[in-house]
Amino acid sequence: MLHPQAQALLRLIESRNIPPTHTLTPQQAREFYRVRRAVTQPEPPDVADVRELQASGPAGAIPLRLYRPAGSRAGDVVPVLVYFHGGGWVIGDLDTHDVLCRTLANGAGCAVVAVDYRLGPESRFPAAMHDCVAATQWVVANAAALQVDPTRLAVGGDSAGGNLATVVALAARDGGGPAIRYQLLIYPATDQRTDYPSRTRNGKGYLLEQETVAYYHDLYIDDPRHDQDWRASPILHPDLAGLPPALVLVAGYDPLRDEGVAYAQKLDEAGNRATLVSFERQIHGFITMGKVIDEANAAVRLCAAELRAALA
Repeated sequence: MLHPQAQALLRLIESRNIPPTHTLTPQQAREFYRVRRAVTQPEPPDVADVRELQASGPAGAIPLRLYRPAGSRAGDVVPVLVYFHGGGWVIGDLDTHDVLCRTLANGAGCAVVAVDYRLGPESRFPAAMHDCVAATQWVVANAAALQVDPTRLAVGGDSAGGNLATVVALAARDGGGPAIRYQLLIYPATDQRTDYPSRTRNGKGYLLEQETVAYYHDLYIDDPRHDQDWRASPILHPDLAGLPPALVLVAGYDPLRDEGVAYAQKLDEAGNRATLVSFERQIHGFITMGKVIDEANAAVRLCAAELRAALA
């Protein structure tokens, strides 16, 4: 059954007549997402340092935000997580995931570099993927200046960001580096095709509507042939062997649940180590909602603990 706190949140959204995302323009959807943070996200924890940076990208500078964990000192070299925010490749930014990145940095004892990749429809597929690959390479190339350890590198993301993290890991393996030690995949979108039961079963009434999934898809991908491209649908890559260990976290009432489960299974079948954890009573997007959903905080603690162990 759906968690009572998730039920209460959905009732609140309905009572306030907040329009579904797919009925909004991208600009309106981005603003609604930013405003919702105040209702659902905890207060941002203090970290040792926060810096605004820029990486060199294929279309110009890519904004980044570097977090150093509480307790670290100037000169300390720490592991690093390169993090890609969720939002359907259309919404989301450095601010919408600021609390999550701070909390992961402190809990895992690592630096977090959040990536503000290009969004659709202004920049279509595969622009986001190219930015995320470039940003990851830039972090490694500038590791000394950033005081991070390039041999203890993880990639991660939620939803669309989970998709991008899987693609960055595949691109790094196929391109000869950088060496990635771990993947943190939070309800990742792994398949642009729609033939998963959860797409229909959970496609209405649980915040992320089936129509919204299609809305994001169409604003990001403008050619149906791209659905078969592994850079859009990483589960379709012909060779999933030789990838870093992964934590794949899914939610029971999420339209993307089944493709996350399927990706974890394929990782294991290809000889990798993948841990699948399902928060069966939760909805898509819950991990940033720790102000109103207690299990979100448990999920973040789990992610941080797994990162800490993997990057030790």
